[in-house]
Amino acid sequence: MKNILKLVLILPLLTLSLSGCFWEEETKRESITKGWSPKTFFEEAKEQISAGSLDKGIELYEQLQAAYPGSKYALQSKLEIAYALYKSEDYDQAIDRLNSYIKLYPNHFSTPYAYYLRGVISEDKSRSILDEYITDNAQRDVNSVRDAFNYYLALIEKFPKTEYSEEAKSRLIILRNILSRHELFVAIFYTKKGANIAAINRSKYIIEKYPNTPSIPAALHLMAYNYDVISANTLAKDARRVLKKSYPLYTPHYSLED
Repeated sequence: MKNILKLVLILPLLTLSLSGCFWEEETKRESITKGWSPKTFFEEAKEQISAGSLDKGIELYEQLQAAYPGSKYALQSKLEIAYALYKSEDYDQAIDRLNSYIKLYPNHFSTPYAYYLRGVISEDKSRSILDEYITDNAQRDVNSVRDAFNYYLALIEKFPKTEYSEEAKSRLIILRNILSRHELFVAIFYTKKGANIAAINRSKYIIEKYPNTPSIPAALHLMAYNYDVISANTLAKDARRVLKKSYPLYTPHYSLED
């Protein structure tokens, strides 16, 4: 009887305590949401970013994630933040966000896009607005190009049947050409410095690592030149024979003049 009496006395207090916790949680949520729905948050954040208010837009996306963590809008907002950071040229932070997304949602239907966007961002890191007119990104540091190449490979391996993988395959061709061209520039540099063995090895690397790229005939031609310099006449002759047979119309497009 005493136990029942205790239970009768405790239950109202427990109910009151739970009600207080619920009210406190709702008050906390209300302070975060401002009474907005997930959709309203999402649209307002997107509008802020479109208007150029990047920080405000990202802040709203993050408030959305805090207030409605399980909503589809919270999930999409993670990708929107990464894209906004990319467009503002904050490449490293954008890639960090995408890496986190891929780790958290490895098999979500939107994850192939995260893989693809990561590759696109890495490509753009190595670009210059002058590349189409004066410069060549193959002459600069190509670490981000290699990253993009590997990101696209990971996408194709993980999600081979998606539209993003199809696009990634075409991007890989362009990136392979950039990487092989970079190696050619390095081989030319070594040749100019008189590091002939290093130039020969770099030319071989191009032929072995990047077959069927446009840099192959130049690599063969450069290899023959360097063999001539070190008096490896037979090897020079072999290189020229392969060049003539495979690329009969080739004419040098590079210069060894400083």
